[in-house]
Amino acid sequence: MKPYTLFNEASTRGLFSGKKTRAAMGSLLLLSGLAGCSPLRLLQPGQRLLSRVKVEGVKNADPERLQALTQQKPNSTFPLPKLAIYQLGRKFYNPEKLQRKLDEDRTHYNQLIQAAGTDSVQVGKLLTKRERHTRRHQLALDKGNAIMRIGEAPVIYDSSLTRASADQMATFLKSKGFFRSSVTVTDTVPTRLFSPFRVFTFRSPFHTEPRRVTVVYHVTENEPFHYTQLDYDIQDTAVARRVLLSLPQSLLHVGDQYDEEAIGGERNRIEDLLKNQGYYDFRQQYITLEADTSFAPTTVRLRTIVSKPTRGDYHRLYTVRRVNFITDAGLVRFGQNRDTLIRDSIFYLAYKHKFSTRTLDRKVAVRPGEPYSQTNTQLTQRQLSNLDMFRFSTVTYRRLRGADAPSDSTRGLLDATINASPAKKYQETSEFGGTYVAGRPGPFGNVRLKVRNVFGGAEVLEFGLRAGFEGQLNIAGQTNESPTSSRSLLTTQLGANVNLVLPQFLIPWRPNRYLSQYNPRTRFNASYTYVKRPAQYTRTNVEGTLDYIWQRSTYHQYVLTPFDLSIVRTAAITDPYFALLQQLALTQNTPVLRSFDNLFVPSFSATSLYNSNDFNETRDGHYLRLFAEVGGLTRNLYQKQPVTISLRPDPSDRLKTYDFAKFTADFRRYYKLTPQTFFVYRLAGGAVRSLTTTKTQQRGENGELLRDANGQVVQREELLVPYDKYLFAGGSSSVRAWKPRRLGTGSYTQYQRDKDGNETSERNYDLEQPGELLLEGNVEYRFPIYSFIKGAVFTDFGNVWSLQKDTVRPGAQFQLNKFYRQFAVGSGFGLRLDFSFLILRLDIATKVYDPTAPGNKWAIRRFSFAEDQTAFNLGIGYPF
Repeated sequence: MKPYTLFNEASTRGLFSGKKTRAAMGSLLLLSGLAGCSPLRLLQPGQRLLSRVKVEGVKNADPERLQALTQQKPNSTFPLPKLAIYQLGRKFYNPEKLQRKLDEDRTHYNQLIQAAGTDSVQVGKLLTKRERHTRRHQLALDKGNAIMRIGEAPVIYDSSLTRASADQMATFLKSKGFFRSSVTVTDTVPTRLFSPFRVFTFRSPFHTEPRRVTVVYHVTENEPFHYTQLDYDIQDTAVARRVLLSLPQSLLHVGDQYDEEAIGGERNRIEDLLKNQGYYDFRQQYITLEADTSFAPTTVRLRTIVSKPTRGDYHRLYTVRRVNFITDAGLVRFGQNRDTLIRDSIFYLAYKHKFSTRTLDRKVAVRPGEPYSQTNTQLTQRQLSNLDMFRFSTVTYRRLRGADAPSDSTRGLLDATINASPAKKYQETSEFGGTYVAGRPGPFGNVRLKVRNVFGGAEVLEFGLRAGFEGQLNIAGQTNESPTSSRSLLTTQLGANVNLVLPQFLIPWRPNRYLSQYNPRTRFNASYTYVKRPAQYTRTNVEGTLDYIWQRSTYHQYVLTPFDLSIVRTAAITDPYFALLQQLALTQNTPVLRSFDNLFVPSFSATSLYNSNDFNETRDGHYLRLFAEVGGLTRNLYQKQPVTISLRPDPSDRLKTYDFAKFTADFRRYYKLTPQTFFVYRLAGGAVRSLTTTKTQQRGENGELLRDANGQVVQREELLVPYDKYLFAGGSSSVRAWKPRRLGTGSYTQYQRDKDGNETSERNYDLEQPGELLLEGNVEYRFPIYSFIKGAVFTDFGNVWSLQKDTVRPGAQFQLNKFYRQFAVGSGFGLRLDFSFLILRLDIATKVYDPTAPGNKWAIRRFSFAEDQTAFNLGIGYPF
């Protein structure tokens, strides 16, 4: 038997050796093919491929601005090799076939249209179909097939565009004060390339490709020019006085470098200044700035000239004589005149007055007897828009002429008319969709009803109903007590809420009209949530809040919540599930059991939100959200310590209150690299902590207090925080390689437990990990793929820690000398379907570094698509 065995072993080795040889030969052929597949094959005789563009010699100017002025840029290679994709698509591109198909479709539909005769409906349908088919074929003829359109056509070098780019750079440099600068171009530099695939064709890996060109723009800046003197020539003395008084706000200063952008900004500033002080007719064309560089080397004397108006020697100063506010613009009642009400000298006109004139009066910044102001005009329109009462609102002015005009030629009068068209009183919106969480699809639906001007004071009343089913991981199914349990359950969630928004602060004293520019609002909110998980628990939450909301600017909003009252009750909890929660509390020190106690959570909070981006995140912007909350400060008034905790939560248990303080911060930065590519990063953190200790005593199963051997009631002092106030990491908007709320804590490793409570060797990825300290961040590069399909590559990092000493969970406590080694890291790729009004998102993320992993923590070495290594996240909107 031994020789037979040796023979088979040798044969097997020979077989594997043969497979390896064939694989190596196949790889060699593939590499040789790739080496011979050059994009230069796409070029026509005499054409060269633009390989690289460089700008050299820039010391003081903005290199990014200069780089952006180049009118030709090489084909992009990151994150997708666009030229290679285009070349792949060319292999399947047949323009003759496409043209033939286009002609056949046109002939076919023309025959059908002719056969339809006078049937206008049928002819219309056929015309639409013909247009759709021919447009698709014509697009393929003009721009290539779908694969080619995902890629990029080769950028053919054009020397005329290079010269134009150099001219634009020279103009830009002179506009920045580099009057003696020059830009030269070298466009005959051959590109030396390293191509390892050439080795397989028995050629040197280094070669010079004359059909590729590198363009180098050589910039010589020389010494920039600076302002040595700023003069003003304004013949209208009234205008001169206003301009000279505003010089501390000027954008130009002696010693600054000459900058035409700053000069343009100064022209805008002077125009806005005068338009806000009554000069209704003033235009920027009256302002001229002259630069004189003849006095001394590298110096500029700048003179600001404000010329006279076209007619007359003085610019006319206008005052608002009358303000008419039409609250039902667009409505017409033939033979009927609008009724007029007067409040604070403003005339309110309507066929039937439905809005409180007191409320509207707070929003009107254009007042009779005051000089014309462009800022007040825009403020009035913005404040009326923020009311959410009108479809549109405009402010127009009419000059008074003839006998009504003042005799002084330097003065003028305006009549202002505010036209506002009411929006629908009732507005209903509904939303239906589905989620896919924990391997289970779940439908959901939301219905909202908005009622405007409920009490006549521009109030907004909103009702909402929501219902849905959502998959959640079943931690109760992870023990041997229930081996047949599913890993996930379909949770029923029902909810209702009602909001009442008032367009002013509800305070004991009468608010000043000055506050109206901050768009103040008062919001009352009440909500009810019902959650039922089969064979586990039923839980309810009733919450009421009072919010004061105002805006410091268009991008900056504040929310002050002096009252936030929440009552959490557990209506039912099953014995197996409670036993599991109790086991987790004893063996892993998790506070999830406390989330099923009956709680009363009073708190007050404040939020500052700054967001300069838009809904679709298409700007270069910033985002900063700061949130602070303090709760339970009043508990000593109605809760005497020690707190009695039943061994098993019961619906009849008395409500408990815990005091706490919480702070979170979320900063995001959006860099717009090109019109459709963005680099985004996010840094977030937070902390929550109990303010004082809570004395607790426990009841046994018979309802009596537990006592020690001496008969004394057992008491403990604990730092307790309501479970919903803890911080969590992981999920579609956090560290995406981990399941929602499952990352952490610290480096502590969770294991499955058997029915006796003993740890097994299998890790537990399904238990929520609440923490008291959160640190996380994200880096993401977003780019277009094709049409409305966008892509992203990203890396996330973060973790949560406990702030208390934890002997049960080693590694869970935050320590300054260790925390930086406990950051979890995940990376992945994402697809976004951007429909402008709706963004659907799919992110695929895998663990790179897992601080909770036993042994080797570099999880990327164990890469797989298993759910404990890679996560798939579906969502609506961008993650951040």
